[in-house]
Amino acid sequence: MLRTLRGLAHKYFSDEEAVILFLLLVAGTAFIIWFGAMLAPVIASLIVAFILQGLVTKLNRMGVPELVSILGVFTVFLGVMVGVIFGLLPLIWTQVSKLAGETPRIVREMQSYLELLPEQYPQLVSADAVNTIYQQVSTEVGHMTQLLVSFSLSSIPDLVALLIYVVLVPILVFFFLKDREVLLNSIARLLPPQRPMMLRIWHEVNLQCANYVRGKALEIVIVGGATYIAFKFLGMPYAALLSLLVGLSVVIPYIGAAVVTIPVAMIGLFAFGWGTHFIWVMVVYGVIQALDGNVLVPVLFSEVNNLHPVAIIVAVLFFGGIWGLWGVFFAIPLATMLKAVFAAWPVEYSVPEPAEDEAKA
Repeated sequence: MLRTLRGLAHKYFSDEEAVILFLLLVAGTAFIIWFGAMLAPVIASLIVAFILQGLVTKLNRMGVPELVSILGVFTVFLGVMVGVIFGLLPLIWTQVSKLAGETPRIVREMQSYLELLPEQYPQLVSADAVNTIYQQVSTEVGHMTQLLVSFSLSSIPDLVALLIYVVLVPILVFFFLKDREVLLNSIARLLPPQRPMMLRIWHEVNLQCANYVRGKALEIVIVGGATYIAFKFLGMPYAALLSLLVGLSVVIPYIGAAVVTIPVAMIGLFAFGWGTHFIWVMVVYGVIQALDGNVLVPVLFSEVNNLHPVAIIVAVLFFGGIWGLWGVFFAIPLATMLKAVFAAWPVEYSVPEPAEDEAKA
């Protein structure tokens, strides 16, 4: 057993940099677990600045001065942020409130659909099973309605937190963009002067994660925008709310698309019933999903080593269990970062010489 542990330590931690990097990763993970909620605005600002840095770099390569590039990209970011806060969020909230008000009618219509199942398929569905399903759905709908009411009654702390984000995040994003080199050099002073392995891992992680995060941000905008235009053209109710869900679903491949299909199908069914209009809605939705998976994703992530579907599911379950909804949201970037670290980690394949006591034995 001791010899096996020595072999593993020699294989993966024979380099001093590997030991230092391992300790830094453990300390950073513990710091985020314990202080992540407190520093949430800083973490959110880092992610936004990480996404925007790609645009700044591209403008610099086109000959635009760095300060002008930063100011231009930051101005666009502020415009998008203002549009989301004063345009998209009120529309989403209005549609959520309207959907909550129409929930009783949707439940009654669902009950009428369920009551027909025992008559059409008596060997597969019983009346008792239909009543059990209806009672469970009614209970869950009641809980959701109570949560919506309680949220509206206790929204003052949430509004204060939102105001903190609105004020702090733009300021932090600007300084992260403007003083990026200064901050990175300050961190580099804390590391060993000779760190070729760390630089190689940093380059790999930066390449993989930057391409993935920026590609996902662009994919969310394209898929969500295309879905909104298609649903508005087809007269689909709650188009803004559903397009937001469809856009965010691309963050979690496979699982997100499967989950968001349920509300799209249910709202389309209750809005149009079984008919040609409902079929057209589902066909258009399926075409958007197919184009996203077969055209958009290969174009946006051509430089990224895609994760295996099993790795994606494991990452979602693991990080979701640790950090809840935020863990699910950032599961794929975190898994991509870990994959990049493992790919660049130095491995010593030579067998270590046995110790003197082991040789005598």
